[in-house]
Amino acid sequence: MADRARSRCEAATLAGVPVLVERVLPMQYRRLGRAGVRVSALSLGSWVTYANQIDGKAAAEMLAAAYDAGINFFDNAEAYALGQSELIMGRALKQLGWPRLNYLVSTKFFWGLDREGHGVNRRNTLNRKYLMQAIDGSLRRFGLEHIDLVYCHRPDPQTPIEETVRAMSDMITQGKALYWGTSEWAAADIRAAWEIAERHHLHKPVMEQPQYHLLHRRRVEQEYARLYEDIGLGLTTWSPLAGGLLSGKYKDGVPAGSRGTVASYASLRDELVDPAKNAAVASLAPIAAELGCTLAQLAIAWAAKNPNVSTVITGASRSEQLQQNLGALAVLERLTPEVLARIDAPTKPLAG
Repeated sequence: MADRARSRCEAATLAGVPVLVERVLPMQYRRLGRAGVRVSALSLGSWVTYANQIDGKAAAEMLAAAYDAGINFFDNAEAYALGQSELIMGRALKQLGWPRLNYLVSTKFFWGLDREGHGVNRRNTLNRKYLMQAIDGSLRRFGLEHIDLVYCHRPDPQTPIEETVRAMSDMITQGKALYWGTSEWAAADIRAAWEIAERHHLHKPVMEQPQYHLLHRRRVEQEYARLYEDIGLGLTTWSPLAGGLLSGKYKDGVPAGSRGTVASYASLRDELVDPAKNAAVASLAPIAAELGCTLAQLAIAWAAKNPNVSTVITGASRSEQLQQNLGALAVLERLTPEVLARIDAPTKPLAG
């Protein structure tokens, strides 16, 4: 695998707008919390894009470009495009033929594929019956013998945490998954799951996948603060650009072809065009210019700068976007305490 990512400063265009493309820099790799496995500091996700914005051919091209740049973690979920995202990624992985040792794939369970939710197969659950069938379905769609990282996609207050912990632990014991974790769980529930696993000598949750960006910070920076040291929690964070808001593209409304036009994003459109948030983003433009990067690169680098973040999951619907995102690696070393304070000034007061 070529350990490459973009660094600075060649002229290029993205959707007709002049931007900076970066020269080649080494990818960084970080431990997933206290687990032995290492993940690339930037990773590639499939939410919204697969089966909505890009097809199988484009997905394979994007995966190949990401892998060539040193990305080794590719995020997915059962619920994305109702299983189609896993199918597309699985077919692309088979086509690319990479050594299985060289990459990690994830999936997440909670919403299920049966949205009618009849009887015991109701939607929104983490009970044992659903989980043990869900992992088998994902393995079939991916065409893989195991999935590296498996998440409980949301908490389920209707199922005892111990039942969920035992089911997730059994996935690992059976060789169907290698590590398990949570996504958007409260700190108290993560700690409860870890302590149940510790008490019964089960496989413990090792990672959490929370939303984390300049305008959404409290959970990562405050609620989870004790968990990093106490249980060695790793983070695979999502939405570093707040759905694209932090790239500055929504300052004048929702542009054609953007994620804001995707049906599954409809509920987020009001936030994307929020005047106060877009004004805060605009105030970051001079800082990005001084650092020789785009607003998107600045936002991604900011998220990756947090020492508790193992990897920042990025998304892209075009190869140009992927290459631009990779340029965030070159920005990391420029984020001095003084620069971070300047970034905080307009954004932290608006952050949840």
